[in-house]
Amino acid sequence: MNQKIICYDEDLGIEAYSFTGVSQNFPNHFHDYYVVGLIEEGFRKMVVNNQAYTLEPGDLLTFNPYDNHNCEGIDDSRLTYHCINLKKEIFQPFTGTELPKFLAPMQSQTALAEDFNRLHQLIMNEGDKSEKETLFILLIEELLQNYAQDKQNQMLPAPKPIAVICEYLEAHYDQKVTLDQLCKLVHLNKHSLVRQFTREKGITPYRYLETYRIVKAKELLEQGCSLIETANRTGFYDQSHFTNYFSRFIGLTPNQYRNIFAKGNEEEDASK
Repeated sequence: MNQKIICYDEDLGIEAYSFTGVSQNFPNHFHDYYVVGLIEEGFRKMVVNNQAYTLEPGDLLTFNPYDNHNCEGIDDSRLTYHCINLKKEIFQPFTGTELPKFLAPMQSQTALAEDFNRLHQLIMNEGDKSEKETLFILLIEELLQNYAQDKQNQMLPAPKPIAVICEYLEAHYDQKVTLDQLCKLVHLNKHSLVRQFTREKGITPYRYLETYRIVKAKELLEQGCSLIETANRTGFYDQSHFTNYFSRFIGLTPNQYRNIFAKGNEEEDASK
């Protein structure tokens, strides 16, 4: 059975994904939020920030924002995977203004698997609010204590030219951006720019731009925007290209993703 379910939990303010029996491969991409997920079934090859890993049932995934990652199945293995997406501001009650950084993207056979599964089930089944909140707080505290980096050991920011390019791409994601424009911006030739950017970010400038467009497209779809409007406002040259790209990265079509939030938007409109 190939099944993909996404649920938005209004009590916690987080998305929960559940993929069952999935054979789809996911190309190199990133998110602008944290991801915590658990492999239930299946074996996968995964590359995160140019480092290779082999995933198996019981492994917990912990992605930081902008961690580049891709994964593909091993042999004919089908993936059953559950995850929650955590916006940066969720960590403020735990860490203040400092954002945490997970030390590694995979925690092998962790004891937290049982707690994570219980929380995920409560979210997917619209369980008791108090129990969800309690499990969520305990899970975040355990993750930070066991798997996050101390503040004083945080990694240095990206070298200036790369940071400038990222900032430019994020500010102009709704426009056509060329390699020539980026070269003029940081005074590098095309070869040097692509090489330095890919070495630092683990992803090409073009893929970074397309991935950021998906990030912004998700925000618009959550607000109920049409597919055509979303594609136009995020720099995709047509709806077909947008739909294909979105489906490859998210595992759902844009319309399927938008429908998850449709009920909440209707209730909000009715209350005005």
